[in-house]
Amino acid sequence: MRNIAAIAQRELNAYFSSPIGYVLIGFFALLFGWFFYVPLAFFEQQSMQSAMNPGQAMNINQMLVAPAFMNTTVIMLLVFPLITMRTYSEEKRSGTIELLLTSPLTDVEIILGKFIGAMGLYTAMLSITLIHMAILFIFGNPEWKPIATGYLGLLLMGGCFLSLGLFISSLTKNQIVAAMATFAVFLMLWVLNWISTFVGPTTQAVLAHLSITEHFDDFAKGIIDTKHVIYYLSFIAFGLFLTMKSVDSERWRG
Repeated sequence: MRNIAAIAQRELNAYFSSPIGYVLIGFFALLFGWFFYVPLAFFEQQSMQSAMNPGQAMNINQMLVAPAFMNTTVIMLLVFPLITMRTYSEEKRSGTIELLLTSPLTDVEIILGKFIGAMGLYTAMLSITLIHMAILFIFGNPEWKPIATGYLGLLLMGGCFLSLGLFISSLTKNQIVAAMATFAVFLMLWVLNWISTFVGPTTQAVLAHLSITEHFDDFAKGIIDTKHVIYYLSFIAFGLFLTMKSVDSERWRG
């Protein structure tokens, strides 16, 4: 665990020793603020209409929090390739990958350290959004359980994207290529659920199961379903496994 923590700390230092970590957090906060403001404005409008029509039901979790969480998955498409593009590509470009691979550290320790470091940066991004939730609790009366499950879903989904991004970054020494390829794969996974509406029932069921956003719906509604948790954890494990095989092949190629 000490080696994994050391690699994770090294990754976090790399993010924050340059402007990239602060820029990514600021970019994420700016986009989340906008995606939070849009449903908030709609909710306020509906609240004013509800005041004149008391029969209309209003639910702040369903009308504001859940859409904000769903919109966060869009931000991931834009921001996460920028997080993972340097994890291995920069090591290859600068030549430090040889030093890392010939160190006493195992591949598993290196990969888990890099993954935890990226998750640390993502957790810092999500922590900024707690300010918006705190404002809701000050001026509104939302339920905390759907918010907690929503954040759990975001962390699990983010882990999937980051594990896959690590694998793609391990395939090239060019950060731009890594970022573009990662974005293309993320986008394909993101639209699987939409594509499933144009195919037959059997293919539709398969695509819906593979869709990374389909498994997030219940989390946004405050439901923790074991099958969704297993899907995300399996996805993360598979992404890290692919990364380990890619790094292992790099070691053998010298």
